[in-house]
Amino acid sequence: VQLQAFGGGLAQTGGSLRLSCAASGRTGSSYTVAWFRQAPGKEREFVARINWSGDSTYYAYAEFVKGRFTISRDNAKNTVYLQTNSLKPEDTAVYYCAVGSSRYSRDYRQYEYWGQGTVVTVSS
Repeated sequence: VQLQAFGGGLAQTGGSLRLSCAASGRTGSSYTVAWFRQAPGKEREFVARINWSGDSTYYAYAEFVKGRFTISRDNAKNTVYLQTNSLKPEDTAVYYCAVGSSRYSRDYRQYEYWGQGTVVTVSS
């Protein structure tokens, strides 16, 4: 599985960015796509994840992004998005997308495949 994350950039406080994670290769029949972020000097932290079973889609968000960020998918494009709204300076980080077989994990160590990261900088 190859993942390519893009869409980061510079935003002002209160602004928005849409991050994209394009996947290629074989992922198996059941997997989870998640976004993590890592700020300088800090540990990588969970942001959001999405997985699906049949017609049902399941979402989870870190508390600090609830109501501001939305994760979604476009199956036709094999792409997962992270819409980030109401950005704050503390959202500044490198954002990574990842794919794993665990359905509910928020632990980055449970994800097997990673994109290269896209930088989000929020100015105050």
